Amino acid sequence: MKVLTVSGYKSHELGVFKQDDKAVEYIKKAIEKSLIGYLEEGLEWVIISGQMGVELWAADVVFELQLQYPELKLAILTPFLNQESKWNEKNQEYYELILSQADFVDSISKREYDSPLQFKQKNQFLVDKSDGLLLLYDEEKEGTPKFLLETARKKQQLTSYMISTINFLDLQSVVEEETMKNNDFW
Repeated sequence: MKVLTVSGYKSHELGVFKQDDKAVEYIKKAIEKSLIGYLEEGLEWVIISGQMGVELWAADVVFELQLQYPELKLAILTPFLNQESKWNEKNQEYYELILSQADFVDSISKREYDSPLQFKQKNQFLVDKSDGLLLLYDEEKEGTPKFLLETARKKQQLTSYMISTINFLDLQSVVEEETMKNNDFW
């Protein structure tokens, strides 16, 4: 797999409102573990749409991994122009920092938000342009990632499109591993 779309919950869907929340650290660790596995299989590009939450945290992980895997690249394909315009200043600054470090940035729709259809088009575009999807999503807790997952499942019925999820049990395992590591458990 050469191109992987990474997505998941928006930060508010997880109840995470600060970048230094401990949960962000565990989510990033879970994403990193998955990405390293794909890098060893030839992953070249990670694609995100730049939404707050899992996608921007995944971008941070990509930037960290690029130190070990300089061939890894990040593309940010926003659903429409100026998607961050209604975000608070702190989130806008974080977003701009991420954009400035990405290898490729573009908007799928060349206009500002005008219809929920733009989100549907974004999901279709991300699935069409990738070989697989890594999604932080738990079907027990519905949220916006379900729409991207539905789009990916349609493609998977017709092709060998890969779908991998990180659910809350997976995150709990990461928390336990990190706690044991950090506390010199043994």
